[in-house]
Amino acid sequence: MTRPELHDDPGAAGDWTAPGVYRCAPDVYRIPLPLPDDGLRAVNVYAIADDAGWTLVDAGWALAESRELLAGALDVLGSGLADVRRFLVTHSHRDHYTQAVTLRKEFGAQVLIGAGERPNIDEVIRPGHTAWGVHGARLHRAGADELATEMDAEPRGERDMAGWERPDGYLADRAVVTVGPPAARRRLEVVETPGHTRGHVVFADEASDLLFAGDHVLPRITPSIGFEPRPTATPLGDFLVSLQLLKDRPDAALLPAHGPVGRRVHERVDELLEHHADRLHATLKAAEEGRSTAFEVAGALTWTRRERTLPELDRFNMMMAILETQAHLDLLAQRGILTTEDHGVVTHYATP
Repeated sequence: MTRPELHDDPGAAGDWTAPGVYRCAPDVYRIPLPLPDDGLRAVNVYAIADDAGWTLVDAGWALAESRELLAGALDVLGSGLADVRRFLVTHSHRDHYTQAVTLRKEFGAQVLIGAGERPNIDEVIRPGHTAWGVHGARLHRAGADELATEMDAEPRGERDMAGWERPDGYLADRAVVTVGPPAARRRLEVVETPGHTRGHVVFADEASDLLFAGDHVLPRITPSIGFEPRPTATPLGDFLVSLQLLKDRPDAALLPAHGPVGRRVHERVDELLEHHADRLHATLKAAEEGRSTAFEVAGALTWTRRERTLPELDRFNMMMAILETQAHLDLLAQRGILTTEDHGVVTHYATP
């Protein structure tokens, strides 16, 4: 594998997934790590110079190619994997969490994550847990029985469940993590932003005008909502409240987990709020026309920036589209705009 090189971060002008080490602020470096077999292609890990080592925001997926690239990136910075003192993880999805746990076993780095992720991690490490179980049940609730059956029959590699252990500690909302040598201390405020997952957090460095945003605010795409082992009742409602929370805080430069740097938080939050307002309107219109299940409503909408129909998506993204539609329908029901009625395991929605 080619040794990574150090560059100033080109932002949107470059390929954000290209391996390398990208300086995006003084003593802050973006390291994109690969996500094989994943449409996102890469995850940004941020290395922050710390006292006699590094603190990393997020960690990557515990795969050999990811580890090799991370080791090479740290070598460019004059360090190694043993110099990582701490991982601050935004949420418990495997592409953010599992490499932290794997490297902890070998080098002893501390792994910290938001307190709200405890139910998800407890569920994942529970004996007998399968990643598919909860998602299959949600598809059946959405009326997508055929898709649920097809996905249940798909082979799943053991690596999907590898690398899960409890963290060293859970971070409370508004806790402050101090990073950096004594002469240049940073104060990273932990801000709970549930929605993408129930315990997602971002790290705000107000003095440096930076927000390490994880998957909560992404510059080019909208994050999935509530795709986790233990979702809340209305994850979309949680997500919209969390977006407004960031809008009410000081603006900052956006350091996302997927996509290029270079945007401002408030600008992108406005776009995400507008997007979900439009989707709620379209979802309600489809329900008013007589489509009663999440599967039926999803089939009336278009998906991705290419405006694809539901059958044009692959199975995984079809599932994600249906579950996102379910989240929008549940929020409309919570607001009293739609009613719900369960027929067996299937939830049907209707106007009052």
